[in-house]
Amino acid sequence: MAKTLGTLSKNELAQVIRLARVKQGLSWAKIAESIGKDPVWTVAALLGQHPLPAGEAATVASLLDLDDEAVAVLQLSPYRGSDDAAAKDPTIYRFYEALAVYGPAIKELIHEEFGDGIMSAINFQVSVQRRPDPHGDRVVVTLDGKFLDYAWKHAAEQGAAK
Repeated sequence: MAKTLGTLSKNELAQVIRLARVKQGLSWAKIAESIGKDPVWTVAALLGQHPLPAGEAATVASLLDLDDEAVAVLQLSPYRGSDDAAAKDPTIYRFYEALAVYGPAIKELIHEEFGDGIMSAINFQVSVQRRPDPHGDRVVVTLDGKFLDYAWKHAAEQGAAK
């Protein structure tokens, strides 16, 4: 097994994984298939945004020639969305930009269609696909989250429900 650095953070391990994946000649899709998970979820997990169960962490470590420390770090619960450098990446920034421009309109349409609430990012799926177009291929990103309505309760109502 290859050695990782002493006490790795999830962000540091993400960089080790990116390099190991290339060295091993593995696609993200192949890694996802090996643990039986969706490719987008798998990449997010391996970049530090989700914990992996022990068996899946061991499978990934075996595929990428990582050590026991990496297996342990892959199982840690993350601090999600904590990578400030990501906001400077042009691809990721475009998502911030798209939400800055279209977010208020999307919010209004959600409220009109569903009522007062939000789209869950916990009970959630995302997919990325390529759609051929004669003027240049298109990137299709689908965000699919459960609707969660705001259920405002007065303290007196909660006490009565007990």
